[in-house]
Amino acid sequence: MGLTTNAIRLVREQVAGWTADADQETLNGHLRLLALWRSKMLANTYVQREGPRIWGGPFAGMDYVRNATEGALIPRLLGTYESELHPHLEAFAAEGLECVIDVGCAEGYYAVGLARMMPQVEVHAFDIDPKARTACAELAQRNGVADRVRIGGEFSPDGFEAFAGRRVLVMVDAEGAEVDILQPDLSPALRGMSIIVETHDLYRRNALATMMARFSPSHDIVREDLQAKTVTGPPWLMDMPQLDQLLAVWEWRQRQTPWLVMRPKTT
Repeated sequence: MGLTTNAIRLVREQVAGWTADADQETLNGHLRLLALWRSKMLANTYVQREGPRIWGGPFAGMDYVRNATEGALIPRLLGTYESELHPHLEAFAAEGLECVIDVGCAEGYYAVGLARMMPQVEVHAFDIDPKARTACAELAQRNGVADRVRIGGEFSPDGFEAFAGRRVLVMVDAEGAEVDILQPDLSPALRGMSIIVETHDLYRRNALATMMARFSPSHDIVREDLQAKTVTGPPWLMDMPQLDQLLAVWEWRQRQTPWLVMRPKTT
């Protein structure tokens, strides 16, 4: 069953189930479903026309995937994905890191992207999903960085001790499990590491506040919130209706999931 046929079927089934008390929340659910459909259609069009190669941003030119293991694909292909972090990634790249620890690597957008961006860096990528690990390994191979991307499964909260004393950037996107993973009391080495963590109060109550409380004593912290995106891409996309351009950079977020960019204090 094709993507469009499946979307029509779902809409028909949901509309058929409407009752007299259907409300704004019901309509919002249908709007999100149709927006997801259109986002996926735009991603398919991009891959058909441009191939799975990233257009812009810090990972421009990277050979990417045709199907994401999770989340929105086309913002990654365009290079607008999580653009709030781009200046920070560029700053870290200029600082001479030794390794990156990427927990929740999915198919390897950051693991492989940062390996390409920082040729001297060793990347340790972790994900609990076997399909994500396989996709990440394949992506690293296609981009010529498989020798520097090491892939593992579940990451233990005391696992950072193995990297103590090194110049490390830790990246964590774990849908609320950041509260379990980033525990400096269990892994004191974290107090000397730079960290970018996406916080998910949506899935874990007070995740943001917990991260702030744990790391404020040892780190200088910058909070980054989701911002409006600037649409950049191939000419055929820039000629499309504005709604399509907006959906092309939509990251499927249901609400704010602030990032914390944390650097060890120097004094």
